Amino acid sequence: MPRPRLYATVAAGGFRRHATYRVATAAGVFTNSVFGLVLSYTYIALWDERPRLGGYSVDDALAYVWIGQALLTVCGLMGGGFEVELMERVRTGDIAVDLHRPADLQAWWLAANAGRCAFQLLGRGVAPMAIGALVFDFTLPDGPGRWAAFLLSVALGSLVGFAIWYLVAMSAFWLLDGQGVAQAAWLGGMFFSGMLLPLNVFPGALGDLARVLPWASLLQVPADVYLGRYGDGPGLARAYAFQGCWALVLLAAGRAAQAAATRKVVVQGG
Repeated sequence: MPRPRLYATVAAGGFRRHATYRVATAAGVFTNSVFGLVLSYTYIALWDERPRLGGYSVDDALAYVWIGQALLTVCGLMGGGFEVELMERVRTGDIAVDLHRPADLQAWWLAANAGRCAFQLLGRGVAPMAIGALVFDFTLPDGPGRWAAFLLSVALGSLVGFAIWYLVAMSAFWLLDGQGVAQAAWLGGMFFSGMLLPLNVFPGALGDLARVLPWASLLQVPADVYLGRYGDGPGLARAYAFQGCWALVLLAAGRAAQAAATRKVVVQGG
């Protein structure tokens, strides 16, 4: 089987695997929707006190809330979902079998994660956004072109999210327990992605730092693309370049970690 077909099959399998958990998906939609309602009313109170905070209108801020709920699992703001399984395979030694397969480890998990993200976008992304739109009058894109630009930014954000969590999983090769690294990445994703507050409202040097870290690619950049803050020309290209560069850097770091891990397994096996 040619490699592209292999990875396409893995991606399809990842989609089907997550599609079987219908009750979990429904529970996730309910949780995201409730949290979105709580956060929406919090934002309304905050924007009533500080109109145009971060350059957003209250309608923009509400859209930001529901975009965050839609992308929570798609872009891995609080975890990629696959890293726990991958770290467990490292802990048990099953990873040695994976490394000897005629398929690249990183590409295999990337394909599986792509299938997961596609399902999560449809299963846990669309429904909360629709619920939010029924309850609140928030900003919507002004045409199909804006929706397409947003979906491309989401795809790049999910790629950056995968790269972050793949590196987290690789840390298990050198640590007795990778949960500490996972917890640190989870906290970083919560704070520096803009999950709690848009990065535009962070003050001074903290805001400058937050906006150049890779977590900004997961929510802040897609949300601003959705809201049209980058426009349709060079600004949009710069947004994509920011996400793409972080994806390339982090994927390269993950591949280097994978190569080092493979050497470690070979030496120990020998």
